[in-house]
Amino acid sequence: MTRILLDAMCGGLRAYLRLCGHDAAYAPDRGVEADDAIAALARDEDRVVVTRDRALAAATDGILLRERDPVDQLRELAATGIPLEPTDDPERCGHCNGRLDRVPTDDATPEYAPDPGNEAVWRCRDCEQCFWKGSHHDRMVETLAAVRT
Repeated sequence: MTRILLDAMCGGLRAYLRLCGHDAAYAPDRGVEADDAIAALARDEDRVVVTRDRALAAATDGILLRERDPVDQLRELAATGIPLEPTDDPERCGHCNGRLDRVPTDDATPEYAPDPGNEAVWRCRDCEQCFWKGSHHDRMVETLAAVRT
């Protein structure tokens, strides 16, 4: 999958890209907002910059998006060849971009998450947030399907 660095203007894409298995870092989460710092981080971590900033896109050979709406931005990304197929099993935390592990069926989960004995649940290695394929996941998958058609 593609290693991506999203600038502040493209943060609405984070969860969608992570659902597709992309390593999608968000510059403000890293404390980085200035163009030169974003360019340096992208270079150091071998990431493609996704931005609405023409100068930043040109300076980093990044992907320039023109739209403001995240769904329209997803269409633009799809047109550049970035794969937007959700992974069968979630790989990346939608919150922090950490790696996910499947929760064993006999493990406990927080009150907000289903029982892993009844439903597949994944936990982030970094922030420990739990994820499962509920209605939010289904809506995101539907949005991605619509974008690809």
